[in-house]
Amino acid sequence: MINIAIDGPSGAGKSTVAKLIAAKLGITYLDTGAMYRACALYAVRNGVSVDDEEAVKKILPNIRISFTGEGESKKILLNGEDVSSAIREHYVSKAASDISKLPSVRDYLVAQQRKIASETDVVLDGRDITSNVLPHAEFKFFLTASADVRAMRRYKELIALGADIEFEKVKADIIDRDKNDSQRAYAPLVLTPDSTLIDSSDMSPEQVADLIISRVSDGRRGR
Repeated sequence: MINIAIDGPSGAGKSTVAKLIAAKLGITYLDTGAMYRACALYAVRNGVSVDDEEAVKKILPNIRISFTGEGESKKILLNGEDVSSAIREHYVSKAASDISKLPSVRDYLVAQQRKIASETDVVLDGRDITSNVLPHAEFKFFLTASADVRAMRRYKELIALGADIEFEKVKADIIDRDKNDSQRAYAPLVLTPDSTLIDSSDMSPEQVADLIISRVSDGRRGR
């Protein structure tokens, strides 16, 4: 069984790299970030504050998240609806950061993520994969990049989606999310001692993916 765990701040390129790794190794990619975004989207649509633990806890049983398709055609479904584009809206990013701080939400989704990882070869990316979701994963990585680089990546992504937003706003939100993710009381973003740190500021997604695959291959040969 191969479990590859990747953590890191917003905009570090985790999802892109994880998808490349999954495709190259022929294993499952589980988009944990999309799962939190889907929860946030459901809460916002239903007028539930993403900061209200008790209110959010009540709606969790109504949230059904699933994935369909493979590779670039993979879609995330929220109660049967394709929300792949909706969860990438800028306002959902902030809501996802807030709702992910709630223990009830993390427990709800982590249980699903662990079950999937126990049943198949998988690569997961997120904020607490190496420290909380899969603390015993054999292959653990922490992917980062400078705030400017990460903000520019996110800005270009949003512009490509047709968003009307300023770069400085995106950068401010990136910095704010870094603070939220690293300082939250429950399952914060941390660099665990057994994770390999990779700075992708001057690397392409392909280069990062190939580096991780090389480390995984070396590790498997060393068994």
